[in-house]
Amino acid sequence: MGVIFLTLYIDLIGFSIIFPLVPDILQHYLGLEGSTGLLGSAVAATEWIAGLIGKDSNFAAVLLGGVLSSLYALLQFVFAPFWGAMSDQRGRRHVLTLTVAGTALSYVLWVVSGSFWLFVFARLLGGIFGGNISVATAAVADVTTREERAKAMGLVGAAFGLGLVTGPAIGAATAQINLLDHAPALARFGLHPFSVPALLSLVLSVINLLWIRARFDETLKAENRTDATAKIRLRHPLRAAAEIHSPAARRVNFIGFTFALAFCAMEFSLTFLGAERFGFTAAGNGIMLAYLGFWSILTQGMIVRRLLKKRSEISVLTTGLILATVGFALVGLSPNVPTLYVGLAILALGAGFVNPATSGLISLYSDANEQGRALGVFRSLGSLARAVTPIAAGVVFWIVSGTAVFGAAAALALGAWYIARTLPPPQK
Repeated sequence: MGVIFLTLYIDLIGFSIIFPLVPDILQHYLGLEGSTGLLGSAVAATEWIAGLIGKDSNFAAVLLGGVLSSLYALLQFVFAPFWGAMSDQRGRRHVLTLTVAGTALSYVLWVVSGSFWLFVFARLLGGIFGGNISVATAAVADVTTREERAKAMGLVGAAFGLGLVTGPAIGAATAQINLLDHAPALARFGLHPFSVPALLSLVLSVINLLWIRARFDETLKAENRTDATAKIRLRHPLRAAAEIHSPAARRVNFIGFTFALAFCAMEFSLTFLGAERFGFTAAGNGIMLAYLGFWSILTQGMIVRRLLKKRSEISVLTTGLILATVGFALVGLSPNVPTLYVGLAILALGAGFVNPATSGLISLYSDANEQGRALGVFRSLGSLARAVTPIAAGVVFWIVSGTAVFGAAAALALGAWYIARTLPPPQK
């Protein structure tokens, strides 16, 4: 478990380093390429949409950033079940080695992406190989008993949360170092003002690759592997979700997807809400996100693991969905900063219950030889939620209000709770 935790943590630091940099990266390429080429076409399209709904060019820039994030998540949506199914057949270690190497290649391209089209290609390549989290999650299922499964998934969530808190902070710090200020001639090799964060992501991926090769022993037993002669191919993820053998697992996938829509809408809108309603600057938003991350790590790393010793996964899931509903509503209606922070704590607590409970239930409802595929579908649906919400939540936020976004998120969480009440107890 320690090896898997560190694998996930290193992977997610490298993955999330870019998060706070996207607006500045877009501004860099706009200044470099102006209205020409791929970027010019993208900006013209988003400005047309912004004008259509009566918004300015600042909204166009936000919308373009959302489109880039959506493309990355869409590729994860397509490839997560593929990597999961491959790991069911060929083993977790083999697929993790392959995907981390592919991720490292995407960072090499980012280091030298002197043009916008190369930067986009690097992000798309990263999206293809970024569906490997499901493989590491399946490895957790391989090495834990059914009784311990959901508690172990909490550790996965803690690694996820810790990486997503650490990465953006490192990205913001390293972005202050511009190699071109010291050696302008490096521009001829494609280096740019954000090559240092890209280099750090590359170094972390190489370290992760070496760590997997040295310490990650194969977790999937030969008797639990799928037919070695079966052909593995890309399939429509929604069709793969519908073909999962267990009806209960399919229901949990729907619950997880519904909650992911709500949570991703919150993630995308939260900083805009902070700026619009409370006048938060980048520093204020950074503190708010760190606070949210702290509660997420505390919940999934400690609280939920202890709670699952006393209560069932279904009980933890339904409690988490009710807490999240209250948290979404409090944040959306918050008249002052203290209420906002109380709402965020309740929301993080609820989400920290929901995430390990859903992944644990998916694993428990699925056969031993389809853990990778089942968890791959689960992660894939989460990526689909991240693909559609940046644009949808952004449009609702600016056309209607931030309160409407959080109200819709609360309604989705409440709907997921209603379905979760009917889940059958998993066999252990």
